[in-house]
Amino acid sequence: MLTKFRYYFIIMLKGFGMGAANVIPGVSGGTIALITNIYEDLINSLKSFDFKAAKYLLTFRWKEFARHTNLLFIVAVFLGALLSIFSIARLFEYLLVHEPILIWSAFFGLILASVIFVARRIEKWKADRYIMLIIGTAIGLGLSFLTHAEQNESYWYVFICGMIAMSSMILPGLSGSFILILMGNYVLLMVTSVNAFSTSLSELLQGNMNFFSNNPEIINYLKLLGIFVLGAAAGIIAFSNILAWIFKHQKDNTLAILSGFILGSLAIVWPWKNDVYLKKAGDIVLDRHGEPIVIGYERFLPDLSPELFYAFLWMAIGFAIIWLLERTGEKKKS
Repeated sequence: MLTKFRYYFIIMLKGFGMGAANVIPGVSGGTIALITNIYEDLINSLKSFDFKAAKYLLTFRWKEFARHTNLLFIVAVFLGALLSIFSIARLFEYLLVHEPILIWSAFFGLILASVIFVARRIEKWKADRYIMLIIGTAIGLGLSFLTHAEQNESYWYVFICGMIAMSSMILPGLSGSFILILMGNYVLLMVTSVNAFSTSLSELLQGNMNFFSNNPEIINYLKLLGIFVLGAAAGIIAFSNILAWIFKHQKDNTLAILSGFILGSLAIVWPWKNDVYLKKAGDIVLDRHGEPIVIGYERFLPDLSPELFYAFLWMAIGFAIIWLLERTGEKKKS
């Protein structure tokens, strides 16, 4: 019993790492799953939510349902991810405002290490794998220079955001958070709505039942978060079947293109950049909260300064985190 508890606790910690990665624009939770050796188990477990699973569920055959879907594993991963998302969103919100270069430097180190460790999983490098690496890198770079869409709170668009973002969240090298940035809804769904849920839960636990009647805006954010979650559930079940097939039949080529995705995404998290704001008639356009709408970045090279030393230090910390996760995965595999 203790061994099982320890196993699922470790899986939950890996899920926590996935959740933290998914909050970071440019970092993929799928990358964390891959380097900690739970990725294929995760994909195969997700794709088992099929008609057979529905039959077990509708006929109240709980044990068969849990066994068929590897339910305890899924619950451990997603519990860890949810705990991470709802605890770390506020921290990232603060750091991205007050220490942007240091936090982006840490993300840069995370992704740089991920490129190396994912590429190492390819058994044999051949010409077609180098081609897939180049294609993946080109796609990753291309995404990083796309213009961001404006925020859209329509329910159908939020549902689509959930489907696409969750699909990319389980794809190593393709950040669901960055996809949400491109779609214009990252702040709305991954920061504002998540924080609204966290605040609501805190108020309910304190017995403040009048909180919702006094905060109609909070209710709107909770609706948007719920629709986003429904879209995410639909996307992850559909996409996991595709990924499982691809990994089974073209594993090395898949890892090569994923390595390229991750390499190309380094441009997304380049620490030294200035925001480019949406403008109309020469004036900066504000969202309904009075904040300027970011549609891109102007990247630049840093000057020699004490801040540059700290930036490299945080890059090293980010790299070390991935290295430690990789070591954990190797020990588990052996």
